[in-house]
Parts: sequence; C-alpha cells; structure tokens
Amino acid sequence: MKIFQILARPFIAFVERYYPDAFIFVIILSVITFISALILTEASVSSALLAWGDGLSMLFTFTAQITIIMIGAHSLAHTASVQNFLTRIGQLPNTAYQAYSLVAFTAGVASLCAWSFGLIIGAIMARSVAKECLKKPFKIHYPLLVASAYSGYVIWHMGYSSSSALFVATPGHLLENKIGVLPVTETILSPINIVLALIALATITIVCPLMRPKNEDAIEIDPTLLTDDHQKPVEKKDKVTLVEKFENHRSLSIFLAIAIFTYIAVTYTQKGFSLTLDFVSWTFLAFGLLLANSPMHYIKLVNNAAGTVGPIILQYPFYSGIMGLMATTGLMKVISDWIISIATPETLGFFAFLSGGFINMFVPSGGGQWAVQGPIMIEAALSLNVAPEVVVLGVAYGDQWSNMIQPFWLIPILAITGLRMRQVLGYTFVIFLFTGLIYGSGILYMGAG
Repeated sequence: MKIFQILARPFIAFVERYYPDAFIFVIILSVITFISALILTEASVSSALLAWGDGLSMLFTFTAQITIIMIGAHSLAHTASVQNFLTRIGQLPNTAYQAYSLVAFTAGVASLCAWSFGLIIGAIMARSVAKECLKKPFKIHYPLLVASAYSGYVIWHMGYSSSSALFVATPGHLLENKIGVLPVTETILSPINIVLALIALATITIVCPLMRPKNEDAIEIDPTLLTDDHQKPVEKKDKVTLVEKFENHRSLSIFLAIAIFTYIAVTYTQKGFSLTLDFVSWTFLAFGLLLANSPMHYIKLVNNAAGTVGPIILQYPFYSGIMGLMATTGLMKVISDWIISIATPETLGFFAFLSGGFINMFVPSGGGQWAVQGPIMIEAALSLNVAPEVVVLGVAYGDQWSNMIQPFWLIPILAITGLRMRQVLGYTFVIFLFTGLIYGSGILYMGAG
C-alpha cells in the first residue's frame, strides 16, 4: 500500500543520510558512553578507561561462538543438498508480496526456536529468495528483503532461547532468594506472551511487503554476490596419490560428523536438551561435514565462509567494551534507577520495557543486559509489589524491540547478504514503530492486570 511506502520513505532517507557505517556507529556509541559515565557517575577518566579496556575481552568466548556458527552455517548453506533445497524454497513465491512475507515469517519462526537460527536462516533465506526471483517477472527490492529477514528477529526474546526468562527459570540463579524459580509458564509460555508474539509475527509478515517500492525503484541482488565455485568438482589429475584419494574421500568427513552427532546425543541423554550456542555450533558443523563432498571440499567451504566474519571479529570487542564501561562505572544502574523513580505499580513493566530498549542500544546482549539490569528491576518490582514476570518480560521486550534500530545483530546478516547497514535499517525503523506499539500496549495491559 502506498501509505506504507510513504511512511518508510523518511526513515530510509534519514538512515541513508545520517547513519554511519556499523563500525563507525560503535565508535560513536563508545565515545557517548564514555562521556556519559564521566558526567553521570563518580568515575574518573582513568577508572572509566580501565573499565572500557577490561571490558574489551568480555565477549571473546561469545565472539568465537558466533564466528563458528556463522562459518558453519555459511558452509552448510553452500553444500549441494542445501543449495538445492534453498532453490526450491526460493521458487515458492509467485508475487513480490509473497517473497517478503515468506522471508519475514520464516525468520520470525526460526527466531522463536533460537535467536541464532533466526539470524542465520533469515539471511540465507533472503539471499536464496532474491536469487530465484531474478528469474521471475516481478522485481524484488533486495534491501527490503534483507530487512524482512532482520525483522523476524524482533520476537526472539519471546521464544525458546529468551535469556532473561531462562535465567530466572534456572534453579540456583542469582535472584532465587528474592523471587524463587520463575517457571517459563509464567514468562515465555504465558498466554499474553504467546498472543503478543503471534500478533508481532503477523504484523511483520504483513507490513514488510507493504513497504516495497515500485518496480523501477527496486534494487535487485547483485549477481556478483551469487557467483561462487563452491560446487565445482576438483580437477582430476593423471596420477593421484594415496593421500590425495584419502583427503578427497567422503567417508572421513562422514565419520567425523557421526562422531559429533553421537556426542550431542550422549550429552542430551545425560544432561537433558538445551539449545545453547555450543549446541548450535556443533550442529551446523556436523551437518556441514555430513553433506560436504569430502574433507577437502569442506575446507574450501570454510575458507570461503571465513571472509564473512571479519566485521564480527572487529566490532564485537568494542560493544563488549561498552558493556564493561556501563556495568563497572554504574552508568547502567543510574539510567535504570532514574526510570524506576518515576514508575508506579501499573507502569513499572512499561518503564522496564523502555529502559530495556534504551540500554540495549549500548549493551546489545540479552544475557549481559539482564545480568546487570535484572537485579535492579526485580528490586523495584518487589518494592512496588509488582509480579516479577512483568519486569522480566518488560526488559526482554525492550531488548528485542530496539534491535530494529541497533546494528549489532544485523552484522551477521549483512555479512551473508553483502549489503550495508544503511540499506536496511530504514525499513526496520518502521518495524520498530509498529512493534513498539504492540509491546508497549501489551506490557501496560500486564501491569494493569
């Protein structure tokens, strides 16, 4: 509809004109956070600098996990079997509307299963659909298609991998002496959360295609992004050594894949199922090895995938530094305390939502954010006699909501799709507005109840 194109236009223009590159964005955020810490807390220049520097390495493990997931997913996506499957999926849309809706819906459902699935599957789906639509009579605006994939991520905290909900549902968690163990039936499996998740999913599935530009304004996927030689057969030599035969035989990679699957199965039977980052990493790796033509073919796939993770390796430590700076200097507590001071029992959840969204701009990590902000919000809930699940969900909704205007989690998608941040965030600004109304209204309803 024309009204949605008109609505999206100023946000697209704003982002294209004023939003810097993702790396410049994190540098600017770092400077703003540093100055804010000096003004709003008692931190000195030296202590703030130490807090920032010590924080740079806080996400090293997380960065390695995301890097392995990215490489594993990218490699798996370029095996012949998965390429054929993605081709069939990409052929499903018969109209531009269906193409955007399919990508948004698939990314949203995958995000409810696991946030990492949502990011990677959404990006791969967007690329595949864009490729297949080149052969169809309608044009697909590739930036909007990628934005549709990222829009699905706006509901991840309402699903299985919600870090704050899983934190308070785990026996022995740090706040157990205050609120006990809060079962997921009170948070992510509560009727209100399920209803809001379905409404949000339906909204992005409908709104994303309505923002599509006219055919003459559509920017299709760059064909150079689709040229690869991942599936080219290895050149045959007149004389092949025994070692070369061994290196290019599929049995070795299948053996290794079976070993990893066996490990996962044993761990599952002994410790129970848990969809951790490690589980996702090893699953992608095992399936990639299983479907690759040989160990040497898989090495080639990994080498091609490695080029996509540079921005993650570069930028994530600086976001980690911002997290360390806000947590150590007490800046996050200052912000949360100020918001709590103006809240009432009916509005605490709403202000938890707003503060979660604001702090996520500087600390875009659901688990890391809850570890610092959670205790503050729980104390406020207890003092105002508010059910703890209200603030748990409030912070979670705010966290996922402002991701639509924060490029941290967009970086892996950009790496796979080959776009720049400025080409995508203008559209997700619109999703930010619509889901803000949904989550804000929902959390106010919880507070009133």
